[in-house]
Amino acid sequence: MIARLAMELTVIIPTHNPDLRRFRATLEGLRRQTLAPARWQTVVIDNASTTFPVAADYSDVSPANLRVVHEPQLGLTSARRCGFREANTPFIVFADDDNVFAPDYLANVLAIFSAHPRLGLIGGKSLPQFESEPPAWSREFFPLLALRDLGDTEIISNGLRPAGAPQNQYPSCSPIGAGLAARTAALKPWFDRPAALSDRRGADLSSAGDNDIVLCSLRAGWEVGYFPQLSLTHLIPSARLDATYLARLNRGIQKSWMQVLALHDANSWPTISSWSLPLRVAKMWWVHRAWLGPVERIRWQGARGHFEGRVQ
Repeated sequence: MIARLAMELTVIIPTHNPDLRRFRATLEGLRRQTLAPARWQTVVIDNASTTFPVAADYSDVSPANLRVVHEPQLGLTSARRCGFREANTPFIVFADDDNVFAPDYLANVLAIFSAHPRLGLIGGKSLPQFESEPPAWSREFFPLLALRDLGDTEIISNGLRPAGAPQNQYPSCSPIGAGLAARTAALKPWFDRPAALSDRRGADLSSAGDNDIVLCSLRAGWEVGYFPQLSLTHLIPSARLDATYLARLNRGIQKSWMQVLALHDANSWPTISSWSLPLRVAKMWWVHRAWLGPVERIRWQGARGHFEGRVQ
């Protein structure tokens, strides 16, 4: 039996019908971690998968202390909450099933938290490895794909409402969900509050969960930070560069972004009436000239989601 109480860190991997090639690469990246195996564990959350081979043998690529836990309620939030219950360690790292951590990722997580006692959540670089060369027009939308590089300088937030700010603000250095590392104590305010927003759930491309975690932690008095020594590779299949997918993704992200900011008193945009929504969406069709091509259509869908998220 794994002595979980003696461990310091749990890697939680929520997965729903994963691509097995990318999933194996994720596990292999964890297997190569320099942090001593006795100090950490991996918990894979099988989130209502219909094709995921729970009983498959991954011994050739799996890290030490791997467990698979089934969560029948579909949704990323449900899977993360399940992982939180299973962790029972002072620190948690969330990984997607297409993330490959640099070998020193987990060791760096513990070192950073040791040096910065007020930090509750941290993240770093998420760099792409594309299955095929992305079309030039798609580069504008790379941030939608959980890709991020804020440079080579550490950045730490200065609170939820910096001095002189008229309302709460979302720090630009906040970690994204891929590779998000947390003190368990900083995640507890999010875990203890009933889920108020939808997150990724099957084909639903809402994406407010990461932001909700960050804002709950900030409201509890913790700080968040960006550390370039935390680096992961995001394996991106060609289908995620499809214009129709990116349009749906932009709409879902912008809608949920407005909703989570409003929930935490951090939205500078006022609410709008539902009757005005069709008019605003139609206007944005013309403003963005959505008929011209994929870039314009994706921008328009983002504007559409923005207004949908502001409906009172």
